[in-house]
Amino acid sequence: MSQPPVPAVDPSTRPDFVHVRGAREHNLKDVSVDIPRDRLVVFTGVSGSGKSSLAFGTLYAEAQRRYLESVSPYARRLFRQMPVPDVTSIEGLPPAIALQQQRGTGTGRSTVGSITTLSNLLRMLYSRAGHYPAGMKRLEAESFSTNTPEGACPQCHGQGRIMDTTTDLLVPDDSLSIRERAVAAWPTAWQGQNLRDILITKGVDVDCPWRDLPEKTRDWILYTEETPTYPVYPGLDHAAVQRAIRDHVPPAYNGTFTGARRYVLHTFATSQSANMRRRAERFLTATPCPTCHGARLNPDALRVTIAGLNIAELTRLPLATIAGTLAPLSCGAQVPEHAPQAGDATAIAARRMATDLLGRIAVLEHLGLGYLQADRSVTTLSPGEYQRLRLGTQIRSSLFGVVYVLDEPSSGLHPADAHNLLDALEGLKRAGNSLFIVEHNLYLIRRADWIVDVGPDAGTHGGEVLYSGLPDGLRAVTNSRTAPYLFGSNAPIACTPRPATAWLKLAGITWNNLHNLSVDIPLGTFVTVTGLSGSGKSSLVSQALPAIMAHALGQKLPDAGEADTIEDMPEGTPQGHVVAGVKKISRLVMIDQKPIGRTPRSNLATYTGLFDTIRQAYAATDLARARGYDAGRFSFNLPKGRCPTCEGAGSVMVELLFLPSVYSPCPTCHGTRYRPEVLEVTIDGKSIADVLAMTVDEAAAFFAQNPALSTTLATLQQGGLGYLRLGQPATELSGGEAQRIKLATELRKQRRGHTLYILDEPTTGLHPADVDRLQAHLQSLVNGGHTVVVAEHDMRVAARSDWIIDMGPGAGDGGGTIVAAGTPHDVAHAKGSATAPFLLPLTG
Repeated sequence: MSQPPVPAVDPSTRPDFVHVRGAREHNLKDVSVDIPRDRLVVFTGVSGSGKSSLAFGTLYAEAQRRYLESVSPYARRLFRQMPVPDVTSIEGLPPAIALQQQRGTGTGRSTVGSITTLSNLLRMLYSRAGHYPAGMKRLEAESFSTNTPEGACPQCHGQGRIMDTTTDLLVPDDSLSIRERAVAAWPTAWQGQNLRDILITKGVDVDCPWRDLPEKTRDWILYTEETPTYPVYPGLDHAAVQRAIRDHVPPAYNGTFTGARRYVLHTFATSQSANMRRRAERFLTATPCPTCHGARLNPDALRVTIAGLNIAELTRLPLATIAGTLAPLSCGAQVPEHAPQAGDATAIAARRMATDLLGRIAVLEHLGLGYLQADRSVTTLSPGEYQRLRLGTQIRSSLFGVVYVLDEPSSGLHPADAHNLLDALEGLKRAGNSLFIVEHNLYLIRRADWIVDVGPDAGTHGGEVLYSGLPDGLRAVTNSRTAPYLFGSNAPIACTPRPATAWLKLAGITWNNLHNLSVDIPLGTFVTVTGLSGSGKSSLVSQALPAIMAHALGQKLPDAGEADTIEDMPEGTPQGHVVAGVKKISRLVMIDQKPIGRTPRSNLATYTGLFDTIRQAYAATDLARARGYDAGRFSFNLPKGRCPTCEGAGSVMVELLFLPSVYSPCPTCHGTRYRPEVLEVTIDGKSIADVLAMTVDEAAAFFAQNPALSTTLATLQQGGLGYLRLGQPATELSGGEAQRIKLATELRKQRRGHTLYILDEPTTGLHPADVDRLQAHLQSLVNGGHTVVVAEHDMRVAARSDWIIDMGPGAGDGGGTIVAAGTPHDVAHAKGSATAPFLLPLTG
């Protein structure tokens, strides 16, 4: 239960408040606000309004700065330090812990078990209380870790898979000769020619078909580990080379040979070039390690069991199943196998460790995460799953007197689990902590003790605190974009569903918790896939459906991103086939939340193609023509246009050793990125740097008479992105913003034929007002004759769809089936559906 409301007195005089004065971070307009401690405070406002700048960029950043002042300079280097916030003063601010939205980071070695400390306890449990074969010495806990020399499998070094290649991958067409690039894995430029010339020196016929070469020669070229050096005489055949060597003619150079397999493995493991690693990956395959068979541990560790399971087998189970397996140990009972006798020291230790494990898992189950496997890679988690795992760990830590700053903890959470999340947050508050939460979920907002509403709109049109007080007081704030949704009509919002123009039927879908699933999707409609977190929605919508359809259409699967290590490489592919309807579809478009670029040089303008058109417009001006400037002159990525000091970055980094690195505007171009002569070219008084500094809204007004630009800018505005700057680095964009940029880019293309659009939780990070705008965007695709399939938890989106596929009934092994399928009205009345009760009020 919530604590009593804060008394209605002047907050600026209260000692139990945090007092912020003059906050100017990002778009905040000299904000001053008083926020109560020991309460559940929710920061609301449309996307880009400035609420995260206040909660994270100001409050948390200042709390971190103050804490780090108390630790040694050496220790500060171990922290990821935030920039010092632009604020006049903050008083009454306790220490803070931030739980921000982010996709799982790190490598496949970071797992659900490791970030929740469950893995540490399990290793200790197996070390102290596991069943050892007769005569085997007890192992230390480190021997059960895949990240230590003692525990890791000696062949795969704890990765579970080995990366290798095959002859078919290295030589996809054996009818080609070496000169015709039969060895496709070799590099294409000079280095590839060098390897060919070495083979000529060696006497290999590089002009006969690969399959006609002696097997011994083929195997040596592909698989030798030797790196011999040979004299190279470019342009000569073998006989001429031999004569040159005999006549002591000096070679052009001495070249070192590298076998194709060795070249690919070395490139993937060590190259600093993302493109080269990506190319090498095409010739690699990851297979289970023949020694540990994917278990990642050394043979001795795998011989120790509890309940008949070794630690690798146990951690492959969902957390809820692990709890059931260890429950007998926690109460002193014997598990179904040899166990320590009650009363001895080992049994007491086992009971304590098992009890602690069950307590930690119970918290995670309460947060709706019991379906996650302990060994699941963090890189596969959604932002909401990752944040709730960290929240569960904090709940068990029993800290007191801190501020928890959370970024949309309800993200990716089904409404049925929202009350459990609220219980967890209330538990932290009852323990004597403050909770500052950035949130769009109306259920959580309604249960806040205090609301700080920021806005009214996004970007330069936001940055003001419209209201700070008890929730009911927001009702009277007329310019609040949140109030109408909190206090508006409860009337049903469902619309008349469109009929299907045809049906896409798939069968035999097997992936994650989907087992031989069949699904029918109505074409020409808006389809929402619902279900509890972990029920199989994303497995179906963002993984199985794209893979199966891409194969059926003969289309390349949407880029899954670059794998930097073997742990990041995909393991297996979804199975299934199309039964009917594929001929009705021309193409597949998958719009995900992955970044639109990896560096600050990538931005909204470059990704959407706006920048190309803008540069062409500047190159067409009279001054540019007179000077002979082409469009490349207006690129900050090319030497002829960019500032030579910062090389087009716009800023230079000052390394301060023990303090956060400071980025200051380039002293030459003052942050514009360009050479001064380039900035002399203007359109209506604005240089190209001025245009990159414009928001989408400002640019739309500026280029209103340019159809090539205004159409794309209008599409971005319709997607709620008017507040973003054209030159805003891709690294500053959220996953939701990246997804909407991709959607806008797709919408501006004139496509013929029926397109199947697939999106996974597109409303993540969106205010209800932005959700309405996004849904209108998606509905326009359907009105244009296409099909849109989304996985969603937002019931307002589901109620307005034409067809719902509800997954469940539970999560993990308890899900993976279709509980109900039909119109929103039909699913709202389906028995056994966890979604139905939340859909019913919206459908009437």
